Amino acid sequence: MSQDDFMQIKVEKSAVGIMGLKQVMKELAKDYGQKPDEEIQTELLKRLCKKNYIPDQVKGVYSNAFLREFKKFMGKPYEKELPEGLEIKVLGPGCAQCDGLERQLMEVMAEMNLAGDLEHVRDIKEIGKYGVMGTPALIINGKVMSVGKVPPKAKIKQWLKEAQKQ
Repeated sequence: MSQDDFMQIKVEKSAVGIMGLKQVMKELAKDYGQKPDEEIQTELLKRLCKKNYIPDQVKGVYSNAFLREFKKFMGKPYEKELPEGLEIKVLGPGCAQCDGLERQLMEVMAEMNLAGDLEHVRDIKEIGKYGVMGTPALIINGKVMSVGKVPPKAKIKQWLKEAQKQ
């Protein structure tokens, strides 16, 4: 299986990897674009359960997340997942600077005793969606904080403190 078959989505508070989501959305786009949400959710869940283990007790939560991703894919309005806590993204292909920024963030978060969702986005197509023109880039709670360099620890601490207050 290629890396293109894997997509990370938000399911409630957690980032979850789903196999085959992009392909299933492409397959459903033509015939399911105008169908009711419940029908779309049922079909997405049926097809995605074939490649992914989804426990029965959370199928409703997953089907809501799948529907949200399908609507995004189709360019339709969707209900945004409200982030809880800190959501931090490092954008970069995995060079020494990008990996260094990720390590520095982990160190700062540990020093500050902060919990948060830290994700390193390495896929060039995904990085492009953020509109940054250099890497590494740091995004905290959806806001671009730094591009093209590793900021000093003191600056990262300041940004994280400010993000906690929001």
